[in-house]
Amino acid sequence: MWRGRFIEAVTERRWEYVRRVAGMGAAVIYAVTDEGELVLVEQHRIPLGRPAIELPAGIVGDEDASETAAETARRELEEETGYRAGRITDVGSFVTTPGLAEERFTLFRAEELERVGPGGGVEAEDITVHLVPLAGLGDFIAGARARGADIDKILAGLILRPL
Repeated sequence: MWRGRFIEAVTERRWEYVRRVAGMGAAVIYAVTDEGELVLVEQHRIPLGRPAIELPAGIVGDEDASETAAETARRELEEETGYRAGRITDVGSFVTTPGLAEERFTLFRAEELERVGPGGGVEAEDITVHLVPLAGLGDFIAGARARGADIDKILAGLILRPL
């Protein structure tokens, strides 16, 4: 139906959905500092028309087709948050919105974090980094909602049971 640089809209057996071009997936990073703070990012999301609070993430292969999901996770963590992980662990593959998109993401746990830069993402991303104590995640999310931010669904599960 329509194809762009990263996504395309398709119809299959009367079902309309979106998929990543060339099977691209995403790498999502669950990063916790030695002080027990979850590293989150906030950025304006055009489809939402407002900021969203999310785990750091990026599209695998958007800059280099040979880049692995783990390499993407390491690069995106540093670009978006300014943190470098001493250890990164593949937690598994998951789907985002199975009724709308066939996109999959690989979740990585990043540990032994070292601050190596300011973060903020690449040009035009304008990312704000938040360090949130795991015990205060629910309160942080309530505050973000109160000021009009949307919350990524992965964080909903973390409120109930952090990794």
